[in-house]
Amino acid sequence: MLDARYLRTNPPGLREAILARNGDPFHLDQFLEADVAYRRLLSEVETLRAERTKESLEVGRRRKAGEDAATLQAEVKALGDRLKLAEEALGPALAAAETALHWLPNLAHASVPVGDAAHNTIVKTWKEPRRFDFPIVPHEELGARLDWIDMPRGTRMSGPGFPVLKGLGAKLERALINFFLDVHTLEHGHTEVAAPFLVRRESLFGTGQLPKLEDDMYRTTDDLFLIPTAEVSITNLYREEILDAALLPIRHVGFSPCFRREAGSYGRDTKGLTRVHQFMKVEMVRITTPEASYDEHEKLLADAEDILQRLDLPYRVLLLASGDTSFAAAKCYDLEVYASGADRWLEVSSCSNFEAFQARRLKMRYRPEPGAKPEFVHTLNASGLALPRILIAIIENYQTADGRVRVPEVLVPYLGGLRELGG
Repeated sequence: MLDARYLRTNPPGLREAILARNGDPFHLDQFLEADVAYRRLLSEVETLRAERTKESLEVGRRRKAGEDAATLQAEVKALGDRLKLAEEALGPALAAAETALHWLPNLAHASVPVGDAAHNTIVKTWKEPRRFDFPIVPHEELGARLDWIDMPRGTRMSGPGFPVLKGLGAKLERALINFFLDVHTLEHGHTEVAAPFLVRRESLFGTGQLPKLEDDMYRTTDDLFLIPTAEVSITNLYREEILDAALLPIRHVGFSPCFRREAGSYGRDTKGLTRVHQFMKVEMVRITTPEASYDEHEKLLADAEDILQRLDLPYRVLLLASGDTSFAAAKCYDLEVYASGADRWLEVSSCSNFEAFQARRLKMRYRPEPGAKPEFVHTLNASGLALPRILIAIIENYQTADGRVRVPEVLVPYLGGLRELGG
């Protein structure tokens, strides 16, 4: 959530900055209008309360002195009636301002290119895509042939976009999860968290998915939501808390299934594991001070890159343009891994700095020093990594001419010493 005090100043360039984030300045106008009305009403309430208190004291003084207080008492009653009406209007006025504020996206960091996805900038490439002297079989075809990926049975069970992994395919995914968690906890300094997969509406509001992305969520009849990422649960651990500065930065990592309707995406990237409604992901979350957040952002990116380098998968890093950055983020890097069979780059991690946007919604603060006024923390996250497209990249970058899949060296211990996987 943006800082209401900053928006009230309506500084030059604010509307353009909101447009650059695909936001609608109409919501800014709504907020400014509703905020003025709310503050005017609040001022009226405070004035009426002061007047009523003052005149009530005078009524008491007159009665004590034996003077006539009937007329003044009637005025106090009239003030009370006006005050009651104003107080009743105060809640709806505040709600109108907050509702408009909730639809405004975070503002982009100064280093973010302005524009749509065409303006994303490649800031790094690691290794050239592999070239093979035999035709590469796409992951969905080879996965079906080896009986690792079963899309038809998943579709029959739950509908399109719900894959079934079997045999060595399921084992490979489990090996990747354990490898990711081991590296992030034992070497990158994260504390592992196993948090709920179902959360309340306010938890998703806190991390910025609601209200904008409600159509992309799976929801139960009692208004619990299946998480789209472990970021939601892990970040919400510290909602409405004032943290000790000595505890920062907090570095957490967690594994979870992720559930996404992907509303409006039907017909795009639907082959195999490329775009699915349920998938596994390891997520990293950082909570830190404003001064340290962009250093932590670069470290977070490096941790995600480290996994790809150990897997020896060619990848590139994109700095996303303002119009392609998620609603809540101020700056985002995407990590894209190269898939030889599809001959394309696939996103496997988004590494985002939300600055204080999530913290304001979550009322998550820290005290810079004992006795100091609490300030909002900065929150960050990155996939470390998402499993489906890593599986695609391994199947397509490590396959052999006879239709088997070599095991990346770092995964050999996690697969009982196997160096090649077949049917």
